[in-house]
Amino acid sequence: MPETAPLHIAFLLYPDVTQLDLTGPAQVLSRLGNVRLDLVAKTREPVQTDAQFTLLPTASFAEVRRTDILCVPGGFGTVAVMEDAETLAWVRQVADTAQWVTSVCTGSLILAAAGLLTGYRAACHWASREQLTWFGAEPVAERVVFDRNRVSGGGVTAGIDFALALTAAIRGEAHAKFVQLSLEYDPAPPFDSGSPERADAATIARYRAMVDKFAPGRADKVRAIAERLAHAAPPR
Repeated sequence: MPETAPLHIAFLLYPDVTQLDLTGPAQVLSRLGNVRLDLVAKTREPVQTDAQFTLLPTASFAEVRRTDILCVPGGFGTVAVMEDAETLAWVRQVADTAQWVTSVCTGSLILAAAGLLTGYRAACHWASREQLTWFGAEPVAERVVFDRNRVSGGGVTAGIDFALALTAAIRGEAHAKFVQLSLEYDPAPPFDSGSPERADAATIARYRAMVDKFAPGRADKVRAIAERLAHAAPPR
């Protein structure tokens, strides 16, 4: 029998993306078996991440019009993407026929701005989660959220959990366990400070100050975008 066509996975790549939002799930999903994975940006020029190194796109928007799995990572560049009509149009186009429409961290806000989470449950980074309501989505305080063909991961490292859960949905739990073992994904963090429920007040305040410094007024900007878009894209 002829081999089936590879499952195509397209990650949106944009300036100031949080690289682990992308590279964590990309590492996991690359092990689905029989896949082709693309990092898709406006052009094939190198893209600066928030980790001070660049990633090289493998395809441009013009080269990818369809995909089986769309994944939108988050990062400090999220707001700029939400204001970029060309990028939102590409996201809507490929999501229209994708089997799975997914996100990590604040990438869910990009999907929401594109009109793709209206009436859907979704995860997001804890500090931005409630902003989903401004776009008609239902925020959920979980690491991974499935709602029909929408799958979203929480903040940054949750992208690995999300990708393993999606692997199980596509290839079965046995394969997902195999991938987990192959990556030795057996987290045992040295500190119990990975969520606002467990972090101390000083650490939370320090985080919020960092956001205010590098993304001043981000929440106000997101609210303004939501009001301007007024859910113009049709629900999916």
